[in-house]
Amino acid sequence: MVPNYTISEKTQHFLELEEQHGAHNYHPLPVVLERGEGVYVWDVDGKRYYDFLSGYSAVNQGHCHPAIIAALVEQAGKLTLTSRAFHSSLLAEYAAYVTRYFGYDKVLPMNTGVEAVETALKLCRRWGYVVKGIPENKAKIIVCADNFHGRTLNVVSFSTDPTARKNFGPYMPGYEVIPFNNLPALEKALQDPNVAGFMLEPIQGEAGVVLPDEGYLSKVRQYCTDAGILMIADEIQTGLSRTGRLLACDHEAIRPDVLILGKALSGGTVPVSAVLADNDIMLTIQPGEHGSTYGGNPLACKVAMAALEVLRNERMADNAEKMGHLLREGIKNIQSPFINIVRGKGLLNAIVIDHPHKDAAWELCLALKENGLLAKPTHGDKIRFAPPLTINAAQITECVEIIRHSLQALNH
Repeated sequence: MVPNYTISEKTQHFLELEEQHGAHNYHPLPVVLERGEGVYVWDVDGKRYYDFLSGYSAVNQGHCHPAIIAALVEQAGKLTLTSRAFHSSLLAEYAAYVTRYFGYDKVLPMNTGVEAVETALKLCRRWGYVVKGIPENKAKIIVCADNFHGRTLNVVSFSTDPTARKNFGPYMPGYEVIPFNNLPALEKALQDPNVAGFMLEPIQGEAGVVLPDEGYLSKVRQYCTDAGILMIADEIQTGLSRTGRLLACDHEAIRPDVLILGKALSGGTVPVSAVLADNDIMLTIQPGEHGSTYGGNPLACKVAMAALEVLRNERMADNAEKMGHLLREGIKNIQSPFINIVRGKGLLNAIVIDHPHKDAAWELCLALKENGLLAKPTHGDKIRFAPPLTINAAQITECVEIIRHSLQALNH
């Protein structure tokens, strides 16, 4: 369906090199990037693209934001790693900064998003035994169908995605999967006295930007409080101003008991993640019971503070709110027969493709690439549109025109 296009010799060289020597655990678009700035990235041939994936929301602040890069370079020349065998001044400063920023007593710093998820799950189980008094090895954590919390063996144990699960068993017990956005199912699951917590994404990103009904999160908060269990919010993708608020939970003014952050916590520079909770939860884990060599390293701490300052100083949540509305309205006004649904909050958006060709979403992304915009399908027929939060109205208008033009490729 997509018009013929050629791959340059330079691009082909890198594609073949990775194919030969790299694991085949991803299926990227055939583009090889080498530079980024703001909302743009450039490939090895010098062609410029709008980045409408933002590293799965890791680059909320835009590529190579000067303030974040300055903090990175400055700290890289001083001290990068001590391990947690010793204290560092930057960890102390960061712990004070990030807990004040989000309003929690304590932070447990990690590196990748899934490490933070694992940390939150360990905290929840420990709290269930030590504080709630659940009998040993009986703790249960409720999760949602169509979730995406990472791909460790523990996390895929409660995934409903066959691609993530198949041939990776045996699976970790202790989880109950219920439908997302289904309060009666949650109410029923909470009747089990051995439930320690409920973990969810406020908006399901990998599933195709699936939004719950208005009021759902508030009811989840109420149900968890009434049942005496922990509400765990995985805001790795939805947090840090992406949806038009600092956290997606802020749309309903609720506070989870355990908050999981990652991705844009470093502005897309180094792996930084965090779990935030109050003392009665966090202090159930004692020295030696959990940790990470790189968790809370001075470089990560310096960068994370800079990344959070940028979000606040440049009012990126406000811009995400306005530009997201402009983007959704622009796409709806295209009135393409191939776009079944347009949905999202802030600058976390998705379209659902309606086309008889099963690879239509992939073909559309190839057409978008040819026309200067990079996006990627998820779950076959859905395409996420999540540019950096620095994008402006003129750029949104240009991107809508790129989308309009690219949709013509599906006519063939």
